[in-house]
Amino acid sequence: MLCFENVRKVYKDFELNCSMRVEPGCITGLIGPNGAGKSTAFKAALGLIRTDGGRMEILGKPADQLLPSDREQIGVVLADSGFSRYLRIKDLLPVLDHLYHGFSREEFKQNCRKLSLPMDKKIGEFSTGMKRKLQLLAAVSHDADLLILDEPTSGLDVIARDQLLGLLREYMEKDGRSILISSHISADLEGFCDDVYLIDQGRIILHEETDNLLNRYGLLKVTPEQYAGLDQAYILKSRREDFGYSCLTDQKQFYVENYPNIVIERGSIDELIMMMNGRES
Repeated sequence: MLCFENVRKVYKDFELNCSMRVEPGCITGLIGPNGAGKSTAFKAALGLIRTDGGRMEILGKPADQLLPSDREQIGVVLADSGFSRYLRIKDLLPVLDHLYHGFSREEFKQNCRKLSLPMDKKIGEFSTGMKRKLQLLAAVSHDADLLILDEPTSGLDVIARDQLLGLLREYMEKDGRSILISSHISADLEGFCDDVYLIDQGRIILHEETDNLLNRYGLLKVTPEQYAGLDQAYILKSRREDFGYSCLTDQKQFYVENYPNIVIERGSIDELIMMMNGRES
């Protein structure tokens, strides 16, 4: 559905150089700290910036050969874009109708009512959460095959996030659809994505299925004495703490079976980001 092979974008103080795939029928998460390259990768995929090398395919075609009809099959939410603040939702209806052959006006209006978005109020008077809801509704309203979503739940409270994730789950009920999504809210990705890529300083440093990440990865909490006697073969990263060391492993069961006296915590996306982007002690 989407493929990056050594895609490069060079800025004065930053370089993106990454490879990743979004398979048909899958929800793929792109995670990493601020400035890691997530938004740059999204803009490269959409042709909003000129790349300096590598190969990109979207919907089975080279990205630079997409036709307008192909682009209609992509729904987009970007963190730094939105609709004109002077428009009302009812003003958007003819625009979306004109842009997308697959736009469903009635379904869009129904979803607006479901998410308490007023048709007659200017978008500039919307809260941040309301604007984000509107962006996502527009992205899923025209029967796209691929969604590219940069921080779609940013600025939303727990209830609104749950509503929007429910909307995305409904979207995925049709076979062959895919989503590439980034989010700083790890709980969203842990319960939603099939696989995740971790990006740091413009490069992919880890790719893992979410189930494997949550089941196989773990965080060992050990004293200096325990650390000295620890088999380091399956330690990915270690960090010095006040009590001793925190150690990230992708073979949690090995340490459960062989080191019954150490504390082993379940791995999480937050811990993965912090450990993989930190320095070994």
